[in-house]
Amino acid sequence: EPFLISHLVRIAMLQITLQPVYEGLAEHQWSDAQLAELDSEMAKLDFLTDYQLAMRGERGCQISAVEFIQRNPRRLSEIWGGSDQTPLGLLPLLLYSSIPSGWFYQNELRVCRFYETQYLPIVDETNRTVSPSAVRAADYAIRRETRHLTPETFLFPWLLPDLSAAVKKFAYAQESVDLARVAIALERYRLAMGMYPESLDALSPRFMDEIPHDIIGGEPLHYERTNDGQFILYSVGWNGRDDGGVVVYRKGGKVVDTDQGDWVWRYPAK
Repeated sequence: EPFLISHLVRIAMLQITLQPVYEGLAEHQWSDAQLAELDSEMAKLDFLTDYQLAMRGERGCQISAVEFIQRNPRRLSEIWGGSDQTPLGLLPLLLYSSIPSGWFYQNELRVCRFYETQYLPIVDETNRTVSPSAVRAADYAIRRETRHLTPETFLFPWLLPDLSAAVKKFAYAQESVDLARVAIALERYRLAMGMYPESLDALSPRFMDEIPHDIIGGEPLHYERTNDGQFILYSVGWNGRDDGGVVVYRKGGKVVDTDQGDWVWRYPAK
């Protein structure tokens, strides 16, 4: 579906679904055949392409909203959280009714350009990367555009909400899938060889056609075997910095802070 909320719900469902996969891997409960099937299903998930679809859907909805406002000024109160029982005041109604059509068209044009130059390029489908710095640049551009409103931008505060949190959710979802797939390949290697490999290169092509890179920055994922016979696998995360596989928590240590630290796949010590 070309709606952002639909994809955010899917991302939440993904995180719930990955938990039993993680626990089964940690306890070595999956057979090679089961692992191969899990990997086949996860390979179908492409949240970077889904991001592009969702952003284009949001853009289309916002353009439709502008046209709705232009044609139905009396129903503006519904759009801003009111109801048809709470009609727009006379003065605002007169003001909106007198706005030239060109102002609405200019807002539509500026919104479309903003998506083309700011939000869509944040995710590079071809190179499979997401740029946190581009997200920060887009946030700054929104603040700059809405600081002094003009006839070409008077609808921007409503049409261009802060989408940076949504971008991060897409990035975290795709990285979660990639880490899970690599972890599955590592477990298949362990089942075949009796131990985890020294490097991820040993996984291809038998257990993975291609080893995914870190979508933040495009560098190889960090991997290391540990002294207890386990491994640590991680992305540098949203801050773009290698923190040595450190996970940062918030809310009393119960929720991972995806803004800080690394995005890590590691099993509990035994």
